[in-house]
Order: sequence, then structure tokens, then C-alpha cells
Amino acid sequence: MSEQINDREQTIAQEAESRVDKNVYRSFNYIGTKETIAYLFNDWSNTFNINGYSQRFIWDVVKIDFNIAAIVGIFTGAWDIINDTFISAIVDNTRTRIGKFRPYLVGFQIPMTIIGLLYWFIPYFFPNTAGTYIPKLIFYYVFSVFTETANTFTGVARSGYMSTITPNPNERVRLITLAELLTGYMGEDMPRYIFGFMYDMVTTGRWKITLRSIFMGMGVGCALISSAFTLWFFLVSKERVPQTIDRPSVKEGFKAIVTNYPVLLMCLSDFLSGFGVGTSQDNYWIDVFGQNSMINTLKALVSGISGPVGSISYAFVAPLRKRFSSKFLWVGSDMYGDFVTFGFFLLGITNKNYLKLKPMLTGYGITEFLSKLLFGVNKVINADLWNEAMDYCEWKHGYRMEATTGVAKGLVQKLQGIFMGTINNIVMKKVGYVQGLKVGTQDARTKKWLFYLCTVVPLVTSALGIVPKMLWPISKKKRAQMYYELSERRSMMVDSYVNSLEENNPEPEIG
Repeated sequence: MSEQINDREQTIAQEAESRVDKNVYRSFNYIGTKETIAYLFNDWSNTFNINGYSQRFIWDVVKIDFNIAAIVGIFTGAWDIINDTFISAIVDNTRTRIGKFRPYLVGFQIPMTIIGLLYWFIPYFFPNTAGTYIPKLIFYYVFSVFTETANTFTGVARSGYMSTITPNPNERVRLITLAELLTGYMGEDMPRYIFGFMYDMVTTGRWKITLRSIFMGMGVGCALISSAFTLWFFLVSKERVPQTIDRPSVKEGFKAIVTNYPVLLMCLSDFLSGFGVGTSQDNYWIDVFGQNSMINTLKALVSGISGPVGSISYAFVAPLRKRFSSKFLWVGSDMYGDFVTFGFFLLGITNKNYLKLKPMLTGYGITEFLSKLLFGVNKVINADLWNEAMDYCEWKHGYRMEATTGVAKGLVQKLQGIFMGTINNIVMKKVGYVQGLKVGTQDARTKKWLFYLCTVVPLVTSALGIVPKMLWPISKKKRAQMYYELSERRSMMVDSYVNSLEENNPEPEIG
């Protein structure tokens, strides 16, 4: 009897998978050429910045003491957690003519860009002041709280918006793939390489200008260009996944978080991964070898050589998604990346190669090439899994809670960030890092730990994050059934809405 039931369930799942191949998700695309181009430029603009040097800006230019930065991080993080809860409820209950998320994305873009530019002027407001200068610390703290609150609205809205611009999951994957494939050729890393050259020219004394000048110039320029393209995308795109007319309560929202198993797993994975202690690899290259522009040039050449491999890797996405489950690809790409990083670490500790430029650049080139083999798969799968989790919520509960569930996921990272931000600042102090020193002049012990902190230390301390990924519940067959039923349900919702409009506004009789 049980075998008959299992056979029947398998037959139903196969029929759903067969039907979903023929339904609207496969045969109809919603996004036109103009909106696709805007989507590409929006994706490109998200990385068109010098955020990779933000630590250097705070350490060496603004000069916020490590210990005080840790305390400030605790208070701003606590406020972040508090405001996330009520802001997500406001966004999830928004219903307007232009959509649920677009009012915040369009309305906040220009004011937040203008206010955000003040960040790069902090060294001009408080020139040549110590890391413990009280007025500067007060300004930095108040500015952080204000911008964080406003950014929560846009951040929450943005994360939900990207899952609603098309109800077609295959079109969504196509957009993600296209954006990840093409934006690399559109110069998204250009600011990082240009700024790296400028940073090196100033720190080596070849340019007689200040660090604060190049930070301000590049920071403001990138922010204005990036914001312009982002605003264009929000203006020309639309929300196409229908929301329920009735607004879900906050209670329902948090209930959806608990009962939405995929979101719980993603939150748990982020939580366990969030214990990773470390610093960016850029800090290792800068503080160990000093010649940042030369290193960036060589790294750019390496990336240029391995770049085509990354482009080709996007061709693997469709066949691998067809052959393997999302869980297999998610776990596999994670483990593969860890092995590549560990290999780079082994090279570095052999004969103290981490202090030698040639072997480390060679190792960097090899790791870049190996990483690019699964680059496309990793980018697309990680982006689409969150969208899949949002659709799962609608399938199970009948409504979408993008903002609240997005905040739940972000809440884990922010709680982690408060704690780990403090830990990382303390660690930098413990390894002997001295703020404001000329690049390349940290002592030998500090240089060794900078290498450890960008390779094996974060690898080991975040290792448990892979465990929840192994429990991902949406199999290939369940995914097919979910999208077929969502298609049917959404069609009925639209028909019901149209019928209610016709009943409330009957056409006038003629004659």
C-alpha cells in the first residue's frame, strides 16, 4: 500500500514538472529590452564604488580609534536591530499605485545620496584630530545612526523588490546570469583599480596631495554615478508579482519566518558563518607589500586572463541546474571555494612565502583561475535561492513577506556584526596593528597575522555555516510543483480582482 502511495506521489510530481515546462514561466517573458538594460546597469552600479577601502578610510584618514569604533558599532548595531522590526512591518503593509517597494526606492534615492556624500567629508570637518577626539566621535555616531535608519528602508525594499520584478523564475535566473556575466566587462572593478593606483601614488609620496582628497574625489564621484543608474532602474522597472489585497499582520509576518523552513536555514547558515574572524585580503596586500598599485595592476592582469573562464562558467548554470538540485550546487560551491582558499594558505605558510611577492601573486593567479570555474554557478545560485525562499512562503502561506523575512535574515547578520565587529577590532589591536603607519611597515608578527586573518582564520571560524545548507528542503520535483501551483493561484487572484472591479464599476448601458 505504501509503495502505491509513493508511486502516486512520484507520478503527481512528474506531472507537475512536465506541466511547468509548458506553462507561462517557460513561454512568457515580462521584462523588455529597456528594463533589461536598466537591470544590468543597476547591478553594475551596486559594485561601482571604493567600499573595499572603507577600512583604510576609517583607520588612516578619519582615524577612529579601534576600541571606540567597537563601542560605536555596538550602539549603532543595537539601534539597527530595533528599527529593522518596525520598518519591515511598514514596508510589508505598504500598498500603493506604483507598488509595495518602489515608493521607498524612488523617494529615498536622491535624499540618501546627498546625505551619504557627507561621509567622505568627515576628514574635512575634523582635520588632523586624534582617534579619541570627542566632537568627531559624536558626529560619526549620529551620522551612522541616521544613515543606517534611512538605509534600512531602501535595503529592505530593495531585497524584496528584486524578487517581484518578474513571476517567471527562469526569466529571473536569466537576468541574474546576464547581469553577472556582462557587468564584469562593463568596468565594475574600475574604481578599485584606479583608486588603488592613486592610493599608492599618495602613500609613496609621488603625488603631493592628501589621502583625504583622493578618498573624497573618488567616493563622491562613484556615489553620484552609481545612484544615477540605480534610480533609472527603479523608475523604468515594475513590480509584477501580485501582493494580497489584505495586509498581513506583523504577527503573521514573524510566523512566516518561523514556518518558512528555507528562510530559517539561510538565517542559521548566516549565523554560523558569521563567526568568521578576519580581515580583507586587500589589507594583507597593502600592509605586507606596500606597492598597492603594482599589485593591483598584476592582479588585474591575472583577472583579465582568468576572466574568460568565469564568463564560460555561466554556460554551466543551466545544465547543472537541470542535472542537480539547488542544495547540491549550494553546498558544492561552498566546499569548492573553501578548498581553493586553503590551498592559497598552504602556499603562503610554505617557506614564509606570504612575505614574498612572486609566489603569492602566482598563487593568487591559480586561485583566481580555479575560483572562476564555478564563478557563474556560485553567483546565480546564491542570488536565486533567496527568491526561491520568497516564493516558497507565498506557496505555503498565501502571502508574501519579503520585507519581514528579509529583515529576519539580515537581523542574524547584524547581531553577528555587532559582536564580530567588536571582536575584529580587538583582534587587530592584539596582533599589533598600528593605525596610521606608512604602508608596508607593520612588524613581522603583524604581517603574519594579516595573512592568517584573510585566509585560514575566517575559513575555520565560519566552517559550520555549511551544515544548514545540507538541509535545504526544496527538491527538483517539489520546485516544479511549487511553481506550477503558484502560476495557477496567481492567475485566479488576478481574475478575481478584475471581476471585483467590474462588479463595483459596471459599464453604463447604452440607449
